[in-house]
Order: sequence, then structure tokens, then C-alpha cells
Amino acid sequence: MDLNFTPEELAFRQEVREFVASSLPPDIQHKVLNGLILQSDDYIRWQKILHAKGWGGASWRKDFGGPGWSATQQYIFEEECAAAGAPRTIPFGLKMVAPVIMQYGSPAQQERFLPKILAAEEWWCQGYSEPGAGSDLASVKTRAVREGDHYVVNGQKTWTTQGQYADWIFCLVRTDTEAKSQRGISFILIDMKTPGITVRPIITMDGAHEVNEVWFEDVRVPVENLVGEENAGWTYAKFLLGHERTNIAGIGIAKREIARLKRIASLETKNRKPLIEDPMFASRIAQIEIDLTALEITNLRVLSAEAERRAPGPEASILKIKGTEIQQAITEALVQAVGTYALPLRREAMAAGYQGDAVGPFYATPLAANYLNMRKLSIYGGSNEIQKNIISQMILGL
Repeated sequence: MDLNFTPEELAFRQEVREFVASSLPPDIQHKVLNGLILQSDDYIRWQKILHAKGWGGASWRKDFGGPGWSATQQYIFEEECAAAGAPRTIPFGLKMVAPVIMQYGSPAQQERFLPKILAAEEWWCQGYSEPGAGSDLASVKTRAVREGDHYVVNGQKTWTTQGQYADWIFCLVRTDTEAKSQRGISFILIDMKTPGITVRPIITMDGAHEVNEVWFEDVRVPVENLVGEENAGWTYAKFLLGHERTNIAGIGIAKREIARLKRIASLETKNRKPLIEDPMFASRIAQIEIDLTALEITNLRVLSAEAERRAPGPEASILKIKGTEIQQAITEALVQAVGTYALPLRREAMAAGYQGDAVGPFYATPLAANYLNMRKLSIYGGSNEIQKNIISQMILGL
């Protein structure tokens, strides 16, 4: 495999770098590079800037309004955006439900939903997990009963990320209670303003309101919001999860955070020398970088498969496992680098423009919250234990 970029790809990298440098709002960049709290408007502003440039959907085909980039161009774009301090694009619309609508949705659904996702005019959330169906999604119990031109939905979804902002939710619902568990599931799109929907916050251990419970009580959903065929939703769910697990890998973000780790380690000291010169700590950073390089190659293979319009296979599980482990390792190293000043959890101090008393250096402020928040990575998107089962069955044939 030739790992060198072509002259055309290097020129594209420069184009992306110059655009991001001139277009990324400084206040958003400051928040991202320093681990401060991002508001929903920050994500929307950046998506609208990308959309105006024609780069709103990096992985989208031209016929759906995307730039039609190759897998390598997508990789370069996301790496440059992350390095510059751009916020991550919200994946639920752009990278999760949109590919499903492109692949399995009706022309009417594609025309109705895709342009608004691209323009950041509608915010999406994911309705997969339930109290009794997390990694085992085939156990979903939220019911959708056909009544004329509508489905009547009753049930509960949980761990619904950013559901408090969402205009729409894509849901797995059970439409046939007699069929085998995977075969009785359908994939439907629900307007969050529909009567009967209640969103209740879940406060995570880092003090953030990021996830929610979503309750459905006699929620009437038009039949035309069913994606594909009734009871075939498991196929669409697996297709979507492949894209979700690919996205979780976060190669560009990990590179940016390693750079932050190195900066902080050069400012902290051990035995009156910069911590980054300590052989044990330097070795720890090197191991993370080695793991990330190996993950990068796997990520490019998966992106190439997507470029050929093949759904991500079990390789996506490798990305999910290693990507989350690397991101967690970085947050652990950051806390270790700063020591006791990294321990206080002061969420109010993570707001941009905070003028209160500091505890230690400025860069220590978000480290405890980030460390606690990143514990979720090995659980959501299908726990890492489940991903290992997938690898053992699909790759190793065990």
C-alpha cells in the first residue's frame, strides 16, 4: 500500500487548511482547542459555514448535494478540521440517518430530509437504546401499531444524545411481536414536536446534560415516515451502526488531543525537567501514537469500502474498539500529566469567558470532566465487549 499522498491530494489539503483558517470562528476554535463547553449554536454555525462552501456533507455523493470526495479527501478534510480546532460535525443527521435515507429511503424522503440535514436546518437524534435493549438492540420493545395511515408509537428510548435540541428522531420500533426478534423491527422517522413525546434529561457524572430519556405515549407517525419495508429495520440498523462505529474512531480528534497532551507535558515538570522528557511518560505518549497510526490505516480501508458503496463491515468494530481505547488513554494521560490540579470537577469554569477563581493552570480546568465523559466511549455505539464478539464471529469465524 502506498501511504504517500498524491500532489493533487496535497493541494487539496492546503485548500482545506486555508479555508478552515480563514472561516472558522475564533470563539468556536478557542472552545474546542481548550476543551471548553460547546453550545448547540456553535455546531450549527460551523455546519452552515461548511454548507455555504459546498462542503457540508464530506461523505455525501454529488447527486445528494455533497462534494463527491474520495475516501482520502474525506480523511484529509476531517483531519485538517480537527487539527485547526473545528467542532466535530453532529453525526446523527449527516453521518447516520442520512446514509440510511440515501440507501433505503424513498425519493420523497430523500427530497424532504436530506437538504435540511445538509443546511443544518433540522437537528436529529437517535432512538435506538432502551432500558432493556442497549448493545442487544434486537430486544427493543417500543411498539408501533399500524392504524390506517399512521403508526401509533408507545415506549421509551434512553441515552438519547442531544435529544433536547432535536427536531427529528430516527427510531427502531417493534412492528411485529410474533416474528423473530430481528425480523419484527422497523425503522421510522418521528417529528419531535409530535404530541405525546416527552424528553427528560439525564445528567452524566461529569455534570453535563448531554443525554436524555425520550418517552412516546400514543405518538401518531405518518406511514410515509417508514424507511424501506416494514419489519426490515434490522438491516437498516446494522447499516447505520457501521457508519456510527466508523465515526466514533475519531482519528483527527485523537491527533489533535495528542498534540495538546504534548503541549501540556512540556509545561509540567518532573524532577525539575519538563514532563515530556521523562522516559516513562514519553514512552506512554509514543505507545498511544503507535496505536493511532495502526488505527489510521484500518480507518482508510473502511473509508475505501464506503467509497465503493459497500457498507462498513466488521472492520468498523475494530475502529470502534481501538478508537475509543485511544481516546480514553489520552484523557487518562492528560490527568496524570497535570496531577492534583486536574482533579477538581468545576463545570462552571469550563464556560467560555469564565471570570471566577482558577484552580491551577487554565489548561487543567476541563481535564476531570473530559476524563469522566470519555468513559462512555467504550459503551455507546455497541459496547466494546459486543464488538469483540462481532470480530470473533465475522472475522475469526469462532
